[in-house]
Amino acid sequence: MAILGLSLLGYEAPLNDTNIKKVIVYVEIDRCAADAIATTTGVKLGRRSLKFKDYGLMAATFVNLPDGRAFRVAVRDDCREKAVKYAPSVLDRHERETEAYQQMPLSELFTVTVVRVEIPQEDLPGVSCGKIICEQCGTEVRHKRTVEKNGRLLCRVCAGSAYFKTIKPVENLDSLGLI
Repeated sequence: MAILGLSLLGYEAPLNDTNIKKVIVYVEIDRCAADAIATTTGVKLGRRSLKFKDYGLMAATFVNLPDGRAFRVAVRDDCREKAVKYAPSVLDRHERETEAYQQMPLSELFTVTVVRVEIPQEDLPGVSCGKIICEQCGTEVRHKRTVEKNGRLLCRVCAGSAYFKTIKPVENLDSLGLI
């Protein structure tokens, strides 16, 4: 998937130091495919060139920043069933799929769609933009990720949309002897 996506944009995998700043990849699943795409292409969350969309789909969109071209590559649902045709003598399902996928035509493995992705300035790779201090906890919030609530700009935690529930702060960190 990663090699196909980059090829459609005109790049080889892995991206070199010049091209790495030209591509953003959106992965739609938090499984091994996300790791494989990151490893194969060189895109990373920390570079802001890898974006995660939790859709539960075995798909990724490859965006060329210089010209806006974008291709969504999705695994065909029926490719596992077709593996028997390409590796009939391999009994173990995982081994059979691995063997078959190396032989299958791309059209039997993937669907590719030309798409448009509107990427806000604050989501682009590069320098952090839009730093704002949360008016409740004082934490610096980057990339315009604040939420306006009752006329105040808050981080998402203070606004009540955190993915976690605070139990209690850990006291006396220095006494733990970790450093």
